[in-house]
Amino acid sequence: MLKVAKFGGSSVAGAEQFRKVRAIVEADEGRRVVVISAAGKRNGEDHKLTDLLYLIHAHLSYGVSCDEILKTVEDRLLEIQTALNIGTDIRGELAAFRKSLSKSSSADEIVSRGEYFTSKLMAAYLGYAFVDAADCVFFALDGTLDRERTDAAIREALEKHGRIVIPGFYGRLPTGRVRVMSRGGSDITGAIAAAAVGADIYENWTDVSGILMADPRIVPNPAPIGRITFAELRELAFMGASVLHEESVQPVKEKGIPLNIRNTNRPEDPGTMIVESVSDLEKSERFITGIAGRKDFTVLTVNKRAMKLSQSLRQALEIFDRYGVPVEHITLGLDSFALVSSTASLGDAVYDVIAEIKKNCRPDEVLLRENIAMVSAVGRKMSSQPGVSGRLFKALGDEGINIRTIAQGADELAITVGVENKEYEKAIRVLYDSFAG
Repeated sequence: MLKVAKFGGSSVAGAEQFRKVRAIVEADEGRRVVVISAAGKRNGEDHKLTDLLYLIHAHLSYGVSCDEILKTVEDRLLEIQTALNIGTDIRGELAAFRKSLSKSSSADEIVSRGEYFTSKLMAAYLGYAFVDAADCVFFALDGTLDRERTDAAIREALEKHGRIVIPGFYGRLPTGRVRVMSRGGSDITGAIAAAAVGADIYENWTDVSGILMADPRIVPNPAPIGRITFAELRELAFMGASVLHEESVQPVKEKGIPLNIRNTNRPEDPGTMIVESVSDLEKSERFITGIAGRKDFTVLTVNKRAMKLSQSLRQALEIFDRYGVPVEHITLGLDSFALVSSTASLGDAVYDVIAEIKKNCRPDEVLLRENIAMVSAVGRKMSSQPGVSGRLFKALGDEGINIRTIAQGADELAITVGVENKEYEKAIRVLYDSFAG
């Protein structure tokens, strides 16, 4: 079984974390492709290597000395090398990097060195071949990934060396210049590598034992999610859950490769397995997969007797579109509809939007309701379980939580309710206790 294992910044923060990574990699012969992030924080007062490198670029841009920050970066990497007796000339490469820095150095080139140097150390420590991302991850001139060329290069590197370490987060443009991805780009590199080599599993090793059913800042010790589909993951991410970015999922989703989120500090935990579909579910599995939400929404409700619903709704949506305001939820009635958008995206345009709706749709009234939180219960089995909605509404009602709006997707993966901002945390806890407690 071929596995691609990506280790995040917290997993490679220092020498002790390096030891954990090697133990994990050596525990399974299938982990032949390893993707590494830049060293992260060792403690709450520490700095991520990436942040320090961005700071170096800022100092260079303004003509301010960055020697002290650069020394911090060098000491951090040399400390790992010394503690683990890693036999690679990282000191020489760091000296060359220092010498190359100038006011004209690009931010991408500088920042990418966090992944580069951390991966260099890890490759030598594991005894794997180091494959520079600049030699196997390629972008087109417009910044989009050249998948065909990238896939071929990663496959060729694995065939040539058998066991490889690739830095995450960056690649190369046709001009030869280094280009970094968005923050969290190492997750994307890991997914790209897994898709390229046709991995059986893509493991994403981090500092949590998978995805939790609810925000642990709101619900004490929420249960982990054992299995979740990509569609459910997308719903939870849309509603604000801290899960993987869409770009970091798409490459493996397209190839049908399961994604396993694991904890470097607790490798015995199975984590969360993300798959395209789940069949033959055990009866004991919960039909609510997770609960998530976000605060600060605005609801505009348009009422008109004998409304031509499709016409009025289309006009309202076109108005939102002209103002660049995304509509996140829509609820429909016979003579009314409600549009839900984040308060931040509406901003000061809210009154212009209302004025245009009144002018174009000629409603009997437009109601504005602000300070609304949207809370979703997400689960693939909800559509096959009678009474889920009733149970949800009853749970909230029993606790005196007033539901301001209701939305359910056509795929029946989520039931979403709007409540007052002040009742957001309470609503999350009530639903968790009702369905998972």
